[in-house]
Order: sequence, then structure tokens, then C-alpha cells
Amino acid sequence: MAFATVLLAASYGVAHAASLAERAKAVVDAAVKPVIVRDAIPGMSVGVIAGGKAYFFSYGAANLATNAPITNKTLFEIGSISKTFAATLASYAFVRGAASPADPTSRYFASFRSTPFGNVTLLDLLTHTTGGFPLQVPDDVHDYGRLIAYLKGWRPEHAPGTYRTYSNVSIGFLGLIAARSLGGDFEQLVRQHIFAPLGMRHSYITVPAAEMTNYAEGYRNGSPIRMTPGLLWQTAYGVRTTISDLTRFVEANMGMLSLSPALERAIVNTHVGYFRAGPLTQALVWEEYPLPVSLRALLAGNPLAPVAAVALRPPLNPTRDLWINKTGATNGFGAYNVIARLC
Repeated sequence: MAFATVLLAASYGVAHAASLAERAKAVVDAAVKPVIVRDAIPGMSVGVIAGGKAYFFSYGAANLATNAPITNKTLFEIGSISKTFAATLASYAFVRGAASPADPTSRYFASFRSTPFGNVTLLDLLTHTTGGFPLQVPDDVHDYGRLIAYLKGWRPEHAPGTYRTYSNVSIGFLGLIAARSLGGDFEQLVRQHIFAPLGMRHSYITVPAAEMTNYAEGYRNGSPIRMTPGLLWQTAYGVRTTISDLTRFVEANMGMLSLSPALERAIVNTHVGYFRAGPLTQALVWEEYPLPVSLRALLAGNPLAPVAAVALRPPLNPTRDLWINKTGATNGFGAYNVIARLC
């Protein structure tokens, strides 16, 4: 099962809405139909923003056993795109003055004082520049107590701020700190400060029983599979949402929604670039490339191995001609969010 979002800011002058919709459908059909056939993808949803309007296109089935079609109400696992919500919540905490990017983790967890992890800043966590965490929480770390012990004993491979190493551990724990700084539960805070203000009425970390019939089935090697919750799953990869809701999130990131000044500023600030690592500029979770961008550059920008990072001083404010993206996947789902800032 794949969930793709192809979301572009584009101008088509005074083109008639019907012709724009037809053009968008033709472009999306040409892009995704061959991929669906080639990779035997059971179902896919695509959202496109063009000319100030959102268009949605769905293909295939949400569940092969029932042959239920994919609709705008179908819930998908979006994997690591969830990290952009953790980043937005942290940025909101910064705007509110509840936290600062320069804060060390030890400000929020006294047990980390006098440890290397205690000196890691929230900015390090948000930009994958902690010094070297594994992609996943180690297999022998089964509960919260062992997670704290693991982090207390952690030793970086590199000085913080010098290498980019993509990790669920760093962003996952960042989400916990953001929630602690705001004095609440992560899931409740995301719902209150992001989902609700953006009109994302069908987005969840814990899927309600009444919504389970809308929850798409993922597939791996032909067998049904859904996400198995683990440590830090809520903050690192736990969001389930619809194509229409995720498109609302992208509209917010494009400045198309009427939001409170604090939330609007928080979203804009997630696009500020802090490090350059290979072809990629690392913002707060979001990954950025100058346009035009090639597939080779996109692939080169997402290695699992550490990549030397250079701090941008001052940080780089987002400009036009910029490709902003985030990938996401679980065992049975794939997702891709793109914002193209065009002249």
C-alpha cells in the first residue's frame, strides 16, 4: 500500500478551473499509474494544490479482502511524515516561549545532567545532528525506563552539530520534550494545537474505534500488515490521516490558511534551514533542495550513514525556487509530502 502526496504551489494564470482539474488529473495519472502497475501497489491517494485549489485523486483498493475503494476518508499510516508534526509542536513551543532551540535536554530531564545526551540541544534533535543515534531504538530497549537508561549511557560518535544522522530516536524524544515544555500529553497537544486549528478532522495518533472501518490495510509481500507501536512511536511515526487532511497541513505550510499568529509563525519557522549536509539543507525535520532538483540529489540527500554537516550562520530563511519534502513509511505504507516554492 502506498500513500503519495504530490503537493505543488503553482500558478496557471486565469486558466478555467475545469481545465486545471483536467490537467492535474492527466499529470497525476501519467505519473502514478505506471508505478502502481510496476510495483503492484494495491492503492494510492494523491493530493495536488494548484492555482490555489486542492485536487484529490484515488486509485485502487484500501483493503484487498473487501475490495473497499480508497476515498478522501481513507486513513493511511504516514510514517516519518509524522515527525513534521512533532517539529511543528516544538516550533510552537518556541514561539510561545515555553522552550528554546538552544535548550539542552537536561533542562527537561534532570537525570541527563552531566551526560553527553544532557548537552544535546533541541535544535540538534530537530536537525538530526546529535552526533549519532541509530535509526531505531535498540532492540533490547523495551520500556521507558530502559530508554532513559540508554540515553544516559549514550556516547556520540561525532560532536553534536557536525554530522547529520537520520534517527527515530532523536525526533521521537524531541516530541516528548516539546510536550513536557507545554505541560501536556503529546497526542492531546498535537490534536489541540495542530489538527484542530488546521481543520484536520480525521487525523489521529490513536485511531478511534468508529474510524477503524476507514483505516486502509497495508501490505508487505502480499500479506496485510499495519504499524506495530513501539517506543517513541507516537512522536516519530504514529500519525494516521487522510489525503484531504494531509493536504490541509501542506496548505498551512504554504501559508494558505487563516491561523493564529503563533501557529502561523511556528509553521514558517520549521522551514528555516540550519545545516547543509550533501545536497540537502536541513530545516526542522523538513528537508530542502534548490530548484530544479534531480532524483539523484533527492536520493543522495537521504542516506542512513552519517553525512558531514555544516552549520548555516545565520540560518537560511526559506526562499522561492525551493523544494521542501519529507518522506515517510511503515512496513505496509509509503508516503511523500512535497512543497515546491515557485516564483
